[in-house]
Amino acid sequence: MSILERLGRSFLSGAPEGIYSVCSAHPLVLEAAVRQAVADKSSLLVEATSNQVNQLGGYIGMRPKDFREFALRIAKEHGLPEERVILGGDHLGPNPWQSLPAEEAMQLAEAMVTEYSAAGFAKIHLDASMACESEQAPLPDSVVAERAARLCRASEQASGGTPRYYVIGTEVPVPGGATESLAELQVTSREHAQRTLEIHRETFLAAGLGAVWPRVIALVVQPGVEFNHDSVVDYVSSKTRELQTLLRDEGGIVFEAHSTDYQRPAAYKELVRDGFGILKVGPALTFALREALFALDLIEKELIPNARCSNLAEIVEQQMMLHPQNWNKHYHGMAEEQRLLRRYSYSDRIRYYWPDPVISAAVDLLMKNLASVAIPETMLSAALPQQYLAVRAGRLKPVPHELVIHKIQEAIQPYADACAPATAKQK
Repeated sequence: MSILERLGRSFLSGAPEGIYSVCSAHPLVLEAAVRQAVADKSSLLVEATSNQVNQLGGYIGMRPKDFREFALRIAKEHGLPEERVILGGDHLGPNPWQSLPAEEAMQLAEAMVTEYSAAGFAKIHLDASMACESEQAPLPDSVVAERAARLCRASEQASGGTPRYYVIGTEVPVPGGATESLAELQVTSREHAQRTLEIHRETFLAAGLGAVWPRVIALVVQPGVEFNHDSVVDYVSSKTRELQTLLRDEGGIVFEAHSTDYQRPAAYKELVRDGFGILKVGPALTFALREALFALDLIEKELIPNARCSNLAEIVEQQMMLHPQNWNKHYHGMAEEQRLLRRYSYSDRIRYYWPDPVISAAVDLLMKNLASVAIPETMLSAALPQQYLAVRAGRLKPVPHELVIHKIQEAIQPYADACAPATAKQK
């Protein structure tokens, strides 16, 4: 039985386990996640979003089959068997085509879901909650459910008979971090979550998808966690107590929590314990990547002659200013405020710029330069203190590639600790 099938049962058994979902296409992030899964002897869930990967290429230029080959290649290179890699599609629906009439957007969404399922993506988040051209948001629950059933049918027809597992519902605010100031968020009410489940179940049954319904494994809800540019709303378990009762009454499903980045480590264990069996993480991993690379940039300036330096941080800022479309609608304020947000924001809009050829070349030069010299422990202590401790303990080689991977795994480790089966936690 796969981890996706076990989630609901393990929660009801009183020994909950979870799985974290890595939402990134950066090869270093995926390598770090693969190596973490190898070390933990666990499965790895990697997800692509509807804007990122679709039948038209998405913003990273990959169709679902391309992303599958990309992720599995990294897994193979680092010793993770293919059967332990779970691929997922996030927010699959008309999201990329909201500016089009609903029927046209839904036809494109069906084509996208078809490609995801045909390419072997096992976990499908059906999200038809967004309004299209001339529609008023929010859409009626009945319309959302009817569209989700339509997308589910497309997925089933393309699956080749291999089970696909479905997640329904959506979260508020929008994915990827809020842009406004945050104090706290309203936790999804039990009443609202129950209504979402009931209308989807009724609609699936009416659409002849009754046999599929047992493979609806999770419902996306808002557990009261979020982050914006400079603050994080922390999880408060007591606020979800009423919501948790729905899982015990329904039986067999868990909640999926989005925007769990930057929570305190203990929160992840509480979330899994409380029935949030799928934890999505993305920006926190590329945030850690940026911290590692910029720390190495500082070390490089100390060890390498100026004329040969990569000047990575300066190159990133230059390219972000030349191509502002990925940050200027999100970062507001005076010029200095925007500069700080470009570099340090929790929402980490830098993640969209790593594939830029100029930036990619600078990263390659940085890594090459530092691979050619011995990095003093004393510099690691100043720039990458946790990696310094691992080097001193003999657990980490002081070479640039390994330092970056270790830094990313720092952000993954709390998820891995929280998602381990209860039996493993007791050992």
